[in-house]
Amino acid sequence: MNSASAAQAPRVLVVDDEPELRSLLAEYFGRHGLDVRQAADAAAARQLIAQSLPELVLLDLNMPGENGLSLARWLRETHPRVGIVMLTTAGEAIDRIVGLEVGADDYLPKPFELRELLARVRAVHRRLNGEAAAPANSATNAERITFGSCQLDLVHRKLLGADGAEIDITAAEFDLLQLFARHPNQPLNRDQIMEQAHKRGWEVFDRSIDLRVMRLRRKIERNPDKPEVIKTVRNVGYVYVTGG
Repeated sequence: MNSASAAQAPRVLVVDDEPELRSLLAEYFGRHGLDVRQAADAAAARQLIAQSLPELVLLDLNMPGENGLSLARWLRETHPRVGIVMLTTAGEAIDRIVGLEVGADDYLPKPFELRELLARVRAVHRRLNGEAAAPANSATNAERITFGSCQLDLVHRKLLGADGAEIDITAAEFDLLQLFARHPNQPLNRDQIMEQAHKRGWEVFDRSIDLRVMRLRRKIERNPDKPEVIKTVRNVGYVYVTGG
């Protein structure tokens, strides 16, 4: 890898208590242009993050000591722009739901194909760097879209409150708001949302969409229990209601 490509290499932190898996991922990702560091547990991961913030964390859910969910929750609260891809041997839907609820950008059960994991890591990295933003000549031409008292900045991929202060959102939450912005006053079912706003190859399960909408409502609605901006359409899905 030459110096120019090394400077642009995505910085990935692999957190897993299996040394063989960490070494395998570091070697494989390194061969494909990623700058990889390794941590055997949450404590080591926190130290490495304090030294140099990665762009994306590949995080095992089940680890001795502090588990992956706890670390993901801390990471999302303290560094909301860092991508999180969770790995786990657990197969129950509840584990996937909790992982998504704490803010993971993607989720992949073990065992997995290395090529699929690399593709997902790259996809999350692209979204974090704004490559999935709508082009200027798309159906949504405005640089900012109003969601209640908030503004979605499409250029800088930010959500701004009524006072202009930035509200922390994940890359996946931005993608969902951007999708609604492209389809104002148009009900979208969960399959449409999964296909257009969640291009990660997840298993389609409705609860993941509901959780993301619930989190967004807490950030943009005056009363999340009585939403006026992102409304539920019975037996269909959700609709973004504009003021016009």
